[in-house]
Amino acid sequence: MGAGRLYVAVAAGGFRRYATYRAATAAGVFTNTVFGLILVYTYRALWDAKPHLGGYDEAQVVTYVWLGQAFLSTLAIGGGGVEDELMDRIRTGDVAIDLYRPADLQLWWLAADLGRACFQLLGRGVVPFVFGALCFPVCLPTDAGTWLAFLVAVLLAMVVGFGIRYLVALSAFWLLDGTGVGQMMWLAGYFCSGMLLPLNVFPGALGEVVRALPWSSLLQRPADVLLGHADPVRTYLFQGAWAVVLLGLGRVMQSAATRRVVVQGG
Repeated sequence: MGAGRLYVAVAAGGFRRYATYRAATAAGVFTNTVFGLILVYTYRALWDAKPHLGGYDEAQVVTYVWLGQAFLSTLAIGGGGVEDELMDRIRTGDVAIDLYRPADLQLWWLAADLGRACFQLLGRGVVPFVFGALCFPVCLPTDAGTWLAFLVAVLLAMVVGFGIRYLVALSAFWLLDGTGVGQMMWLAGYFCSGMLLPLNVFPGALGEVVRALPWSSLLQRPADVLLGHADPVRTYLFQGAWAVVLLGLGRVMQSAATRRVVVQGG
C-alpha cells in the first residue's frame, strides 16, 4: 500500500471509529443545540444594545454562533481529539509500538484526527447549524464559490487545530502527564478562537494580538470567509503559515522526543 493510500485508510478508520459512538453523538448534538440557543439569546441582547458590534449585524452574529457550535467538537477546541489517546499511549509506553510502524508518527495521527474531525462536522455539527438556520434569521451565502472557499478554510482549520493539539500531546514525553498543558491550551482555545465572543469585538492591541494567534484560524477566520468579511486567499495564507509553523514545531519536538522515549512505567 502506498503512503498516500495508507493515510487515507487511517483517516477513513478514524471516521468509522467515531461513527460507532451513536449515543454520544446524539447527546453531543443535543448539548450543542442547547448551548447554541443560550448563546444566540445572549448575543442578540448584546447586539440589541450595541448594533453592528464588531462589524456584524444580528443575522451575521447568529450565524457565527451556530458555526461555533458546529466547530466545537469538529476542531476539538475544548479537547476530545486524538491528542488524548496519544498522551495515554506515551504515558503507558504503547507509543513505542507506533514508532515501529512503517509510517510517520505525525502524519498517522494527523490522518486519524482528520477522519475524526470530518465525522464530527457531519455527525455532530450539521444538525445544530441547520436547526439554527431554520429557527433564526441567519446570513448565508447564495453562491457555491463562497461555500467552497469556506470549506477550504475549514480544512485548513482542522490542520491548524491538530498542529496545536499535537504539540500538547508531545509534552507528555517530558511531563509524563500532559493534562495540565492540555487544559491551559483548551482555555486559550476557547478565548482566542472566538468561541466565547467574536475576536472582531476585542478592542485595540488585545484584538490585534488574538487575531494574530493560531487559534483565530479555527473559528474566526473561516466564519469571516463565510460571512464575506475576509478575503479567502489571505485567510488561506494566514492559516497555511500557522499550519507550517505548528507542524514544523511538532516535527522538531517529535524528533527530540523519540530520541529519548521517556515514558512513565517503561
